[in-house]
Amino acid sequence: MTRLRSLSAALLSVALLVGLSVMPASADDLDDRLADAQAKKDAASSALTAVSDDLAETDEALAQAYIDLQTIEAELPVAQATLDKANAAYETAQREADSLAQRLTDAEAEETTLVDTIAENETASTDAHNAVAEMARQAARGDLGISSLEFVVGAKTTDEFVTQYNMSTTALRTQNSSLEDLRQTQAVTSNTQVRLDAVKDAISTLKTDADAKLVEADAAKTSAADAKTEVERLITEQASKKTTIEERKKTEEARQAELTTQSDDLTSEIQDIIGLQDAERARIAAEQEAQRKAAEAARPPASSGGGSPAPAPAPAPAPPSGKVLSYPTAVPHITSSYGWRLHPVLGYYRLHAGTDFRAYCGTPIYAAASGTVQWATWKNGFGNQVLLDNGSVNGASLMTSYNHLTSFAVSGGQSVSTGDLVGYSGNTGLGTACHLHFEVYVNGGTVDPMTMLG
Repeated sequence: MTRLRSLSAALLSVALLVGLSVMPASADDLDDRLADAQAKKDAASSALTAVSDDLAETDEALAQAYIDLQTIEAELPVAQATLDKANAAYETAQREADSLAQRLTDAEAEETTLVDTIAENETASTDAHNAVAEMARQAARGDLGISSLEFVVGAKTTDEFVTQYNMSTTALRTQNSSLEDLRQTQAVTSNTQVRLDAVKDAISTLKTDADAKLVEADAAKTSAADAKTEVERLITEQASKKTTIEERKKTEEARQAELTTQSDDLTSEIQDIIGLQDAERARIAAEQEAQRKAAEAARPPASSGGGSPAPAPAPAPAPPSGKVLSYPTAVPHITSSYGWRLHPVLGYYRLHAGTDFRAYCGTPIYAAASGTVQWATWKNGFGNQVLLDNGSVNGASLMTSYNHLTSFAVSGGQSVSTGDLVGYSGNTGLGTACHLHFEVYVNGGTVDPMTMLG
């Protein structure tokens, strides 16, 4: 009984510890809910990978807080379903413990009754045995041995005969009754003993079951406490991450505005470079035209025999078209594509003006096309940037930039060929992890790099 009371107390303490009501539900229903929550968590984890890539140019602390929050909110339903299932297990254990306790109490009460019954029967059996023994002794002394003839001869009167006969009959009936009582008492005692043995076996089994249930309850108590702690931890962290996000939103908005301004400034700077290049090309063309005209004026007139006309200049070679760029990493793996996307934290659309390639810290980065290094320098949000002037393609200016580098392998003014090393990947500027942010500019404006990579 002590073990069963301990069991009930342990389960009661668990219920008080959990402190959460559980709606009645079948085990299968709880299993289904847990499986559904786990499936949704797995789907959310897969979706979060893409979201993480969209946060590549977001403040690291804010991005991590957002990722953590999404992870927590995916884990919470799983943790709650686990807790609900644990609570249901507690209720089952409690009911089974109560049933065992009641059955054990009833069995022990029956055992006490049977023991008392056997004791009473043994006393009655002893009394009956003694009575029969006494009658046997009296019979041996002749006290009960009066024959029918002795009744007739010995009686002096009819009344005396009747009296003696009645006494003798009563004595015989008493003797027979005592013998019957003894037989019945012994039979009842034997049956009661069999019942008592069965009850003792049942009590032994119940105590074994109770011990096992106590061990099960202790394990359930630990699981429930752990599940409750996990739910509470997730809720606390959820609140903390929400607070961090709200506190850093305005700072991030300012950072994103700064990044947009820097991108616009870079575009303007590239366009200025293109303008200077166009002006220089126009100057050179004008000089060449002036030289040509001067040469024509200085040439003597052709003879009447008709000399050969001056040869026409050779046509300029046609610029390449289509996939004119090579991949800037040895093993290209795109983590974020070019295009407009909704910022998951700030809630507005912004242009992701390049293609992000997975490039762990220190990964070699290569020139996508031959050209001249316009600069290799720090560019604020872009971090360490290499800008290559790749010349004219299909009559348009082509430039490529390699951003967030940890270090450079080239310097301004240097000529490079396709596949030459320009630097090593890093996480400089606005970034959350090492990667390569690769941009392509046609006539000073960004275009989707994938339209030219191949």
